[in-house]
Amino acid sequence: MLTPLLGSINKQRILIFLLAREEGYAREIARFFETDLYPIQRQLERLEQANILFSRALGKTVVYAFNPRYPFLAELKSLLAKALEFHPQPLREALLDNRRRPRRRGKPL
Repeated sequence: MLTPLLGSINKQRILIFLLAREEGYAREIARFFETDLYPIQRQLERLEQANILFSRALGKTVVYAFNPRYPFLAELKSLLAKALEFHPQPLREALLDNRRRPRRRGKPL
């Protein structure tokens, strides 16, 4: 939906993912959207160079999030939130279901 404006489907996927989950790393985003890792990494680097995102290392993993100092952050997030409303319901639910901790051993599904 925002691909003509942003120039890349992967850039749109990254921004929507980070809007929904607040932070993420390249492999997590690529797995979620079932796409190749390299284009996601390249777009993350470009977004970081443009100061839209910032990264920090957690062990060997580089985690990305929106840069709070980006001057158009509020406008960008409102545009992305509006675009997220038009995504299919299963995709929205999957994005907003943010389970990060492992399940307790022996806990029933």
